[in-house]
Amino acid sequence: MPHCRDLHFRVASLHPNAMGWIAWALLSAVFAAATALLAKVGVAGIDSNLATAVRTSVVFVFAWAIALSLGHHHAIADIGRRSWIFLVLSGIATGCSWLCYFRALQLGPASSVAPVDKLSVVIVIVCAWLFLGESLTPMKVAGGLLITAGAVLLAFA
Repeated sequence: MPHCRDLHFRVASLHPNAMGWIAWALLSAVFAAATALLAKVGVAGIDSNLATAVRTSVVFVFAWAIALSLGHHHAIADIGRRSWIFLVLSGIATGCSWLCYFRALQLGPASSVAPVDKLSVVIVIVCAWLFLGESLTPMKVAGGLLITAGAVLLAFA
């Protein structure tokens, strides 16, 4: 049985300021994998758009619960017009992505749908270079090509 001190350390180590971007990205990958597996089972036998609506409602409640519990909701008045526009557009893109993802999961195997969905990494690399001025290094090109090859290979495996 862990001591309170040990539990406090574990919780404190998950504080947003205690972890770097790689740790957060790895956690995101773990949760994305869980999402694919859980959604594949959850979408069976129901309309994929309804399944997306249920999932989105849970995400909405969960995200606001975190923002409220951490006290970050007070900063909403400080969000600028440009940020609002891009956050709304991002929300629309997320909704479209989730609708398409759930439909794909309903129609195909999760082990094929998830890799194709991850082609978004390649699209982000190219668009970040074109529109955000990020560097496009030979390593990024090679990584993007490997992701593309892997996605195609796994999609038809």
